[in-house]
Amino acid sequence: MSSKVFASVVSRSWSESRIRSAFPLARLVLPALSCLALSACGATAEEGDTPTESLTQAVKGGHHPPSGEDLFETAFAGTNGRSCASCHVRDDHTGLTPDHVTSLLATNPSDPLFNPIDADDPLAAVPTYEHLKKGLVRVVLNLPANMDLIDFFGNVVTPPDRTVAVWRAVPSVENAAITAPYQYDGRKGTLQEQAQGAIIAHSQGGPVSARDLDALAEFQDGLFTSNRAKKVAKKLDKGVPVEHIQRPELDMDELTPAQNRGLDVYNLACEGCHGGATNLQVVNRQVHDLAFVELKADGNVLFDTTVTPPKPVLKPQPHNEFLNVGFANLTYLGQIFGDFFGPRFNATVAMPQYRYRFYTDGSRTVQQVDLPPVPVTVSGSPFDPRAQLDANGAPIVGPNFLPQLFSTDPGRAAITGDPVDFEAFDVPQLRGVANTAPYFHDNSAATLRDAVDLYSRFILPFFAPLNLPAVLPPENGGFFPESLTPEQKSDLLEFLQIL
Repeated sequence: MSSKVFASVVSRSWSESRIRSAFPLARLVLPALSCLALSACGATAEEGDTPTESLTQAVKGGHHPPSGEDLFETAFAGTNGRSCASCHVRDDHTGLTPDHVTSLLATNPSDPLFNPIDADDPLAAVPTYEHLKKGLVRVVLNLPANMDLIDFFGNVVTPPDRTVAVWRAVPSVENAAITAPYQYDGRKGTLQEQAQGAIIAHSQGGPVSARDLDALAEFQDGLFTSNRAKKVAKKLDKGVPVEHIQRPELDMDELTPAQNRGLDVYNLACEGCHGGATNLQVVNRQVHDLAFVELKADGNVLFDTTVTPPKPVLKPQPHNEFLNVGFANLTYLGQIFGDFFGPRFNATVAMPQYRYRFYTDGSRTVQQVDLPPVPVTVSGSPFDPRAQLDANGAPIVGPNFLPQLFSTDPGRAAITGDPVDFEAFDVPQLRGVANTAPYFHDNSAATLRDAVDLYSRFILPFFAPLNLPAVLPPENGGFFPESLTPEQKSDLLEFLQIL
């Protein structure tokens, strides 16, 4: 974006009618989803329910229980035809890649993957699948009892079924034996719960027998990206505490010089949150706690103004393994500014536009906080990224430390109902990461290089204990300074290729 165009954006004057037009809060999509009566990936068999019979078992007459692999590859009876493998594609390390979707749509548009529940508009006469072609599927979540959706003016707009829909990537189930809990927001504690929820919400089926769920879980427990990941899983299965398991790559003799240097960069920049033998263990709580701040009643960050410059007041979360490092906010910026803040793989598709009201309890009578807070900017435009300062010199900003008009995904907060979890996500394991592009919960980074660039420019500088300030010249004609040198990024990428 040129400086001239940028200036015109941030100085724009917005009337109420124009804001309503620019901030639809997905009002057209949510009623359509309500008509589909989708579950929120959380149902289990209730007493008295008749478990859905697996299609494989029905074909075989029930003489031999199907294997977990059969169940993974074959749709259950009474579903829309999707199997686990429809979205967790075996040839793509059990992920869903844009290339696979695009190719399949061209060769077999009647494939069950292209069910209208994942169309851009589920009720369109001729469905389109631009989101799905980015590797994104629609995930419908039940709002906690103490949350509502609100518009820009604070009006409650929660749909009657009290759900929100978000677009998320399909996580690989490789290394599932060492990565619980499951889903990007950690809403499933076991592989059985994960499988049952997917069968209901994405395959539109019913409850499945415990035997079949156990078989599916056992099959997924055996999928690994490497023998090193399998070695870690075996030790965990034997009851060895994760903190007592040495990272297998530290014993590798065949690392190249570049990979060894990349390991050093990993230990410096990544290990704090992606540490331990599982590569998803938060080992630096000081770094983790910098992602959690106290909020004022208006949703803006509380700053300690007795120091210069003012510093945010932290709200440490010693038992919370989720965190908001700003990826949902970067997606928001991509929706507004395109590639100005770096390439965004998902910037060309419309992401949800939500604001949330949190209450003190499920009666929804006493308001706690609205997030994101209404932007207070230098120009007055809600899209101006320059925050106004208060009388004490502290910026007036929400949890992402930038003015933010809407949120594209509530993250963990839609599970806990706690504003501290606003746009927070699970820390993903990085084993096999070279095989799982695109990256992040909403496929906002097309390549591993893009992901590393985002960290170098927008994530690492804000965690002071890492001592990686963004003071280096930007690469490739970019606008924003870097925390890592070109050589460090190149070496880190070499190491991640073999992790």
